[in-house]
Amino acid sequence: MIAQATPYTLEADHLSMGYPAAGQDPGFVRTGISFSAGRGEMVALIGPNGSGKSTLLKTLAGFMPPLGGNIRWLGKALASHHPRELARLISFVSTENLRIPNMRVADLVAYGRFPYTGWLGRLRDTDLDMVRQALTKTGLELFAHREVITLSDGERQRALIARALAQNTPFILLDEPTAFLDVSAKYEIFQLLRQLASGEGKTILLSTHDLGIALREADKFWMLTAAGCFQGAPEDAVLQGWLNHLFDNPHMGFDKKGGDFFFKTEQAGSAHLSGNGEGLEWTRRALTRLGYAVVTAPPQEEEPGPGSSTPTLPPALAGKSPQPTISVIVAGLPPDTLEWNLITAHGKEKFHSLHALLSHLREIPPHP
Repeated sequence: MIAQATPYTLEADHLSMGYPAAGQDPGFVRTGISFSAGRGEMVALIGPNGSGKSTLLKTLAGFMPPLGGNIRWLGKALASHHPRELARLISFVSTENLRIPNMRVADLVAYGRFPYTGWLGRLRDTDLDMVRQALTKTGLELFAHREVITLSDGERQRALIARALAQNTPFILLDEPTAFLDVSAKYEIFQLLRQLASGEGKTILLSTHDLGIALREADKFWMLTAAGCFQGAPEDAVLQGWLNHLFDNPHMGFDKKGGDFFFKTEQAGSAHLSGNGEGLEWTRRALTRLGYAVVTAPPQEEEPGPGSSTPTLPPALAGKSPQPTISVIVAGLPPDTLEWNLITAHGKEKFHSLHALLSHLREIPPHP
């Protein structure tokens, strides 16, 4: 049985976007953009600064006219939607820093109901109920009467998302909603958006530089790079090598195993790493940062001969090399019993912290 294709609810087909040059402004134009998103998907828009992420979001929402190509919302061309229809279809959360005196959180969230009110803007009971629901979903029910200018960055971002929820649209577009937030607040925002996508079937499209979180939480990546546009699951981006196109920097790379970026350093040598448990992965990361090419495989340590106190290196790594070759065995359980056994051509030593091990390795001469 052949699986049916996902019914895409948002499509950009060979889209051209941007603005022409004017005076000393060189302008910005990007062409050949084709992306799609389905109902209930959380899509992360990824790309370096200046790649057009904000411009794309504004063009999709109708704030900027497209220069060519097609944009379809629910199968209908963007230009065919009436502005009031779009306001009931798309919510937009920008990076605005609201500094409006005397505005309460509930008042800010209530602005999301304007597409449903008459020309007087009078809120009905159903509108007030939607505001209360939005405050509850974002954990702001106790903040309803707080002034917006008293909120932290994370709380203010949740208030803006609550306004989008009160608007009650099937699509929510967010321009870097986790910018300037601390780590905890970033995860809270991503988790909230994750729940809106999976729990309520909303299509969430957000631009972000928080790749580590996006790799874990997003259903799909839209990527704008100098090499072109890519879309697919975050795991596709890793396995197909798309993430290596994000930065025009030959000194940066993406670690497919660890799931994060790294800065390429001069190789300090090769390291044979063995052991088990969570300490193994963090040791690998630490040795990689120090410049070692790490191989994780069962050690093949030879038993010392009679009267000898100097263990030998694994045969696979022993031999003549211009760089130091080491073997590290991780043993024990965190946090109390972890230890690291280091074997080099000089002998064997034991360490009770990674910092101590790394400090020692920095002192190893380049030629053993």
